[in-house]
Amino acid sequence: MSSYSFRELTAADLSMIKCWLNTPEVVRWWGEPAEQLALIAGDLDEPLMRQWVVTHEGRPFAYAQAYPVDAWPQPHFASLPTGAVGVDAFIGVPEMIGRGHGGAFLRALAEMLIAEGAPAVAIDPDVANLRARRAYARAGFIECGAVAAEAGPVMVMLFRQDARPGGMC
Repeated sequence: MSSYSFRELTAADLSMIKCWLNTPEVVRWWGEPAEQLALIAGDLDEPLMRQWVVTHEGRPFAYAQAYPVDAWPQPHFASLPTGAVGVDAFIGVPEMIGRGHGGAFLRALAEMLIAEGAPAVAIDPDVANLRARRAYARAGFIECGAVAAEAGPVMVMLFRQDARPGGMC
């Protein structure tokens, strides 16, 4: 059993998310905190966007979201199978960064999404975000290649339960 759990994000969580969005590591990769908070809050009523507060042994420490990749088309996800899910996540508690939690909770999240029927789970970190890429690799995501995206170059990474390196991109 995982020591990580995912509870649905609610409006009551937005003050905590605001604090997390203002931490230096999150600002570095997610951008302007007020803009990101508005996007997260705006998605509370979006039925296709699933959002969670991630907890470790009952302590909230991270944010994650998942969405069908065809609902918000991005060229670098266009070749993914129908039903594929995109995810975005960050750790908002600085002392939880660099301790293996990112890879562990993202594996649990990806496995949950696959168990629910997603044929693949995709994530697209900034190519320069080496810490995140290593965490995603530890989680079982495989790098498929760098591509140009609207916000800059990203590394497309995929997770499939039955994946073998080199055969899933």
